[in-house]
Amino acid sequence: MGVSQSAFEKAIKAAVGGDEGLYAFPAKPFYQINDVKPYNLTIPIEPAAITYPKTTAQVAAIIKCAVDANLKVQARSGGHSYGNYCLGGVSGAVVIDLKHFQQFSMDRTTWRATVGAGTLLGDLSKRMHEAGNRAMAHGICPQVGIGGHATIGGLGPSSRLWGSALDHIEEVEIVLADSTIRRCSVIQNPDIFWAVKGAGASFGVVTEFTVRTEPEPGEAVEFSYTYTGGSHASRAIMFKRWQSLLADPGLTRKFATKVLIAEIGLIISGTYFGSQAEYDALDLKTKLGGEPTVETIVFTDWLGLLGHWAEDFALQLAGGLPAHFYSKTLTLNRANLIPDEVIDNLFAYFDEAEKGTLVWFAIFSLAGGAVNDIAQDATSYAHRDALIYLESYGIGLTGVSQTTKDFVSGINTTIKNGVPGAEALGLYPGYVDPELPNGPQQYWRTNLPRLEHIKAVVDPGDVFHNPQSVVPAGFKLVVGKRDRLRSFSAKTLQRASTRLIRLTLQ
Repeated sequence: MGVSQSAFEKAIKAAVGGDEGLYAFPAKPFYQINDVKPYNLTIPIEPAAITYPKTTAQVAAIIKCAVDANLKVQARSGGHSYGNYCLGGVSGAVVIDLKHFQQFSMDRTTWRATVGAGTLLGDLSKRMHEAGNRAMAHGICPQVGIGGHATIGGLGPSSRLWGSALDHIEEVEIVLADSTIRRCSVIQNPDIFWAVKGAGASFGVVTEFTVRTEPEPGEAVEFSYTYTGGSHASRAIMFKRWQSLLADPGLTRKFATKVLIAEIGLIISGTYFGSQAEYDALDLKTKLGGEPTVETIVFTDWLGLLGHWAEDFALQLAGGLPAHFYSKTLTLNRANLIPDEVIDNLFAYFDEAEKGTLVWFAIFSLAGGAVNDIAQDATSYAHRDALIYLESYGIGLTGVSQTTKDFVSGINTTIKNGVPGAEALGLYPGYVDPELPNGPQQYWRTNLPRLEHIKAVVDPGDVFHNPQSVVPAGFKLVVGKRDRLRSFSAKTLQRASTRLIRLTLQ
């Protein structure tokens, strides 16, 4: 550490004008419960400070304090990182909590909204509705914050219609490692803008978004087909039929769906953005088969539909509240769907494997649509070919046993062993997996080299850091340590890339 802790604390206090409600340090009573609030309780963590700035100028001052003290920085919006990366991922970071950044306005000519980066998705939906019945694509958990969600991807039921949350972004305000405040768009600071749309946590603290909005959908049908009783193996046929629906390249973008597999059975659910008559014409019950319990609800109220999404079964098990959990994820595309025999193996695995917990589930979600219309290199988000995302979870009351971890990992292994090429499809950065040996490569794929070179210009000291963040070109990570080693040749490469990219940032 470059300065003593007491000097650091004094600097933080000065950065927020001495307001005691805008900072907290480890010595504060109930620091973990009231201020740290880790989302994944299996990953203990103690930040050097939690700060609650009210202005962009205060954000800039806090970043300077961290740089002077040789500490890393991460922003927190909703605080739902699976690896607690919004807290730094490891102890000792400075956290910039954005809860006070709640600004909102709607330009009724362009229908672009200005949104504070601390806004939670539930609040955002209400504010857009009240400002002219507008909406944008995002996930279903109302407690998630837009600041992280829209800078890593941001997927939800309406993404097949409108794209990911980050595809709505037209401009951002961001504070960089040198404490400068920049406006970024395709015209201003386009390289930073490109990087923020997929890897924002590695490049600065976004304090404000300008986003395009869409008219709220009219009628929508929410549906579920629940299969219980018998073995998991007996339900494999329904999953095969569901996947065959998704394989149709002509599948309407109005159709959003997922499969949840848990101890209780299998649930195929989703939303059809259209009329009851259009939905009925899909004839899902016949196509899926079996004897499910069927439920359909017709919504004409957008906020009512959003409220229904928030009651999702998986969210009730592991949604907005902190928990002890372990998760894995996998990506599939149209060319790498799961063969029938592998589906049989997977569902037999659900029957036979030791789980170590009763609270486990796997979710297969349909992606694609408008998200995949955009070129792979148009933003740093690198999953424009994904068709299905898998999320697997094991949850414990006081911790997660090795048995449960092995079970969850085994879901991925069972699929990957039978799906050639699955490893090359990368992993969605919103479902971080701290155990990945090559996380950045998995999250950003072919876009990683460009990200590293931009990072070398705007954050050469790697101030905005977590265990799987983008590192500057020329830096070498030392596993398990925060130090970086740099060779002479790497320095030369960085200087060359710095000159090149700096020209594009001017």
